Amino acid sequence: MTTNAELAARFEEFADLLEADDVEYKPRAYRRAAENIRAFPSPIADRVEAGDHEAVENIEGVGDAISSKIIEYVETGDIDELEELRAELPIDMADLTRIEGIGPKTAGKLYRELGVQTLDDLEAAAEAGEVRNVKGFGPKTEENILENLEFARTVGQRQLLGEARPLADDVLAFLESIDAVERSEVAGSIRRWRETIGDVDVLASTTDNEAVIEAFVGWDSVDDEIESGPEKASVRVGEIRVDLRVVVPEEFGSALQYFTGSKDHNVSLRNYAIDRGMKLNEYGAFDVSEIDDPDAGQRVGERVAGETEEGMYNALGLPWMPPELRENRGEIAAAENGDLPDLITRDDVRGDLHTHTEWSDGNTTISQMVEAAAERGYDYYGIADHAEGPGVVGGMGLSDEEILEQVDAIRDVDAETDIEVFAGIEANVNADGKISLSDEVIDALDVIIASPHSALDQDAETATGRLVRAVENPAIDVLGHPSGRLLNQRSGLDYDVTALARAAAEHETALEVNSDPRRLDLWGSAVQAALEEGAKIAIDTDSHQPSTLEYIRWGVHTARRGWAEPDDVINTWDEERIIEFLH
Repeated sequence: MTTNAELAARFEEFADLLEADDVEYKPRAYRRAAENIRAFPSPIADRVEAGDHEAVENIEGVGDAISSKIIEYVETGDIDELEELRAELPIDMADLTRIEGIGPKTAGKLYRELGVQTLDDLEAAAEAGEVRNVKGFGPKTEENILENLEFARTVGQRQLLGEARPLADDVLAFLESIDAVERSEVAGSIRRWRETIGDVDVLASTTDNEAVIEAFVGWDSVDDEIESGPEKASVRVGEIRVDLRVVVPEEFGSALQYFTGSKDHNVSLRNYAIDRGMKLNEYGAFDVSEIDDPDAGQRVGERVAGETEEGMYNALGLPWMPPELRENRGEIAAAENGDLPDLITRDDVRGDLHTHTEWSDGNTTISQMVEAAAERGYDYYGIADHAEGPGVVGGMGLSDEEILEQVDAIRDVDAETDIEVFAGIEANVNADGKISLSDEVIDALDVIIASPHSALDQDAETATGRLVRAVENPAIDVLGHPSGRLLNQRSGLDYDVTALARAAAEHETALEVNSDPRRLDLWGSAVQAALEEGAKIAIDTDSHQPSTLEYIRWGVHTARRGWAEPDDVINTWDEERIIEFLH
């Protein structure tokens, strides 16, 4: 089945190739369409296959021209116009643009000037000293290319959580519809909500393996069967591999604990068990205190747990640990001491401080975004369109005069709605750590998000100093996506999280977990380091349209990976408290 993520990727590729070919305006239209396609709440391919072409045309930002291409792709697997563009610009765009400083335009220039099509071509050109001679490049850019090649070659092997988890949810729903399945759950890194995953791992308990395996490989959404056997099967759905393992019901809990991982957590937990005369594996928890040779077999000893995952931990005298914590970052000691955090949930979130509208690079009006926030039950909501600055997408940042105009427009909407609407801005953190806003604008705003968008190749010491200067600025309320990374595209700034968090705590500036699945920045271990220094967190969606307010799901689970409790996150606070913080 063609997934929405797969469709969106085709139109993002369209946009990149058009931009590389110096076409104006169209790339932006294709990117907006891709974003709406990716966020569409149900499979678009189902609409096409049902002949409901009008529904496809009515997707926001799509229209006749793009809808015809969607239909063509779903029905044939190709888009003729895209194939023509690929032939004209035979560039491995996804790989090349993972190099910091290379976007579609520069990739197009490198192809025209040097014939660069792949990372290998780029490496050869850089090592030969040819890149520095291309207008707009130079020795520093050439050096940066060589330093980033390894990153670019490895990141593309993993899928974004935001693309893989919706598929995993579909897999679980399908498994639950099979009569022979008693229980099912995702496992592996996707259950731990890592920002990228290799494959979708799912586990099912049954007394009829054959029926479950047969149904799974025959699922309508499966594009290819990779392999299948009596206990497991692997298929491809769209561009993602899905691995199913079936177990007997009485071993579901132990298998779920084992296959959820992480490896480091499991090793530490097994060692903890050994010290207490116990043995853990995918088949259960076994008391081996009276066994001479505990390694004589997998099921040696008295089996004391395995049907439930909670039982596996309880057998060791430990409470169940949320999957997000299982990274061997102190969770076992915390469980032993009764110090596991009471993790934040989506229900704790009372607002969103970082969202965009059509005033900059968003897709909808202030009123539409606020209405969507109100429908989610939020108490407050922040509009934070881009201010002018280097690195801002499409140069669409607002001038000081335009920001003041927008503040008035936001106040008008605020007067007509029951929720508190904050007038904000996303300012650019310049290379020196400063922001470019006038005092008049700063005084007029309720919330200032400051984010790095350019100069993302600074060394760690310089980058740390830059971000610390930003959080020391009393005008800045939240440091947005601190590294500026884009998953599978660029690594962003390397900086000292502890030093940044210490400064943020001292100056009462929140650090953002940006929930956009392409960012998830801060990430889990960075959140944990920040909280240890007393810094506060803001979980924001960076939404550009109403549907992507649902990105809060990814941000909350990322914060949970960092041990965040509700009080650690400023947008779980009530209206009075957050206004006091912002002011």
